[in-house]
Amino acid sequence: MEQRTPSLRSVAWLWFGIAVAILIIGFRQAIFLTPTDAAQGDVGRIFYYHVPIAMLSLLFPYLNFAASLLYLYWRMRDPLKALAADAFALASAEVTVVYATITLLSGMIWGRVAWGIWWTWDARLTSMLLLWLLYVSYLMLRNFSPTGQSHTLAAVLSIFAAVDVPIVYMSIRWWRTQHPAPVFGGGPNAGMDKSMLPAFFWNLAGWAVWGIFILLFRFALERRRQINEQEAALHAIEASLEIPQ
Repeated sequence: MEQRTPSLRSVAWLWFGIAVAILIIGFRQAIFLTPTDAAQGDVGRIFYYHVPIAMLSLLFPYLNFAASLLYLYWRMRDPLKALAADAFALASAEVTVVYATITLLSGMIWGRVAWGIWWTWDARLTSMLLLWLLYVSYLMLRNFSPTGQSHTLAAVLSIFAAVDVPIVYMSIRWWRTQHPAPVFGGGPNAGMDKSMLPAFFWNLAGWAVWGIFILLFRFALERRRQINEQEAALHAIEASLEIPQ
């Protein structure tokens, strides 16, 4: 009896279900099972979303960076591979913007309660805002630039955006800021209580799986658009070469 391999659609639905299940477990851990923070109260539970998403918002830019370098390398040597790399770069840039936006908004909400202000121009917040602006500029350049070199220019811009990632990460180590000290590796008082770990790691895993799902889904859509565009161009060329009867 012939065995059928699972279709790509089935794998996508399975991945989606796993992501949702992990996020539900993370939500239950963060909201209902983890003890309330003695200093911040229930608003401190935003930590289980703000910090994991902030960490992931510094990961996806490097996927964009790697794909952009491959695009620049392949665009003259192997245009088909370059198109695939470009599609992946676009997808990872879009996920970066989404995750960086959630990071900034959740941080502002948390800061309003903890500090009494929505925003302060300290090193961590400013460098994170710069990263968000760079990737918004990346998407705008790709979508609205009239030049035919917009994808190449966007790939170059992603290199400058990648430089900002270690600055965001190291900002609270290099400069004294209002932002809290590093959770991991920040010194003797750094780290989390054991009761916080399940909620943190479930949400980190859930948002990582969800981000990868959105990344691959958006990559597949962009690849389909590229293929349809190539087929339309090929049909147009074939039609122009037809000899009238």
